[in-house]
Amino acid sequence: MKQLLSISALVLVFSCKETKPINKLEEQFSFPNNLKEVSGIYYNSNSKLIWSIEDSGNENEIYALDSIGNIIKSIQITDIKNIDWEDITQDKTGNIYIGDFGNNDNERKDLAIYQILSSDCNKNKVETSKKISFHYPEQTSFPPKKKDLVYDCEGFFEHNNHFYLFTKNRSKDFDGTTSLYKIPNEAGNHEAKLIGKFITCNEDKVCAITSVAISPDEKKIALLTHKKIWILSDFTSDNFTLGKSTEIDLKHQSQKEALTFKTNNTLLIADEKVKKAGGNLYKFELK
Repeated sequence: MKQLLSISALVLVFSCKETKPINKLEEQFSFPNNLKEVSGIYYNSNSKLIWSIEDSGNENEIYALDSIGNIIKSIQITDIKNIDWEDITQDKTGNIYIGDFGNNDNERKDLAIYQILSSDCNKNKVETSKKISFHYPEQTSFPPKKKDLVYDCEGFFEHNNHFYLFTKNRSKDFDGTTSLYKIPNEAGNHEAKLIGKFITCNEDKVCAITSVAISPDEKKIALLTHKKIWILSDFTSDNFTLGKSTEIDLKHQSQKEALTFKTNNTLLIADEKVKKAGGNLYKFELK
C-alpha cells in the first residue's frame, strides 16, 4: 500500500509541473485605419512615443503614436522609396534607423539601412543622413533554389555601433533556423558577417522570425513570430544565440510583425490588420 501511495504521489508531482499561467497579451489600442500593415515599431522612452513604419506598397513615412493610438506626428522621407521597410530601431543617441531589407523572393541586391538624425524628428519632411548598404556573402544566386531561400530579414537592432539582423527563413524544407548577421553602423557597402544561428521550431507559420528587439539594459533579446516569443539572455558575447533561450507561447495567433521593449520586462507587439482581425498594439509582461 505504501508503494502505491508513493507512486500516486510521484504521478501527482509530475502532473503539476509546468502549470504556471502564462501572461496574456493585453490589447492597448487599434492602429488608425491608414496604418494597416505595421511592420516595425520602437518605443522612445524620452518622448513616450511609439514610432512605426509600414512595409512594401505603403508610404515612405514614419509615424509617431501616443499611448492610445493617436498619430502625433508623421515624417516623410523624401530621398528614398519604401521598397520593403521591415523594421525600425534607434541608437542610444536617438537616431532612427529604417531597415529596407525585406526580401521575400531572395532576389534583391539593394538591401539597405537608412539613418534619420534625432535632430530631424521635429520636421515634417527629411532626407536620410546615412545609407548602410549590405549583402550576404553566402548568397551567390538571385534567387537561390527554393531549399536555400534564407536571405529575407524582418528584424534588427543597433548595439555598440553595429546592427544585428535575424533572418526570416523561407526555405522549402523549413527547419526553424534563423541566422544572426552583424553589420557596422557606417556608411558604405558592407559584407554582412554571419556570427550565429538559432533554431526556433519547424512549423513555418509559427516559427519564422518577424521582428527582434534588445532590452534597454541590453541583457535580453526578444525574437517574435506570429504566435511565439523567444527570449535570449545570459549571453557573454554578441553571438546572442549562445546564451540561455526561453520559449513563450503567446496563445494568440495573428500576423504579428513588430515588437519593441518598453521597459526591461515589458514588450509592445503589433500585428497587421487582416480582414477584420489584428491591426492592434499589445502589451506583454515578461515574468
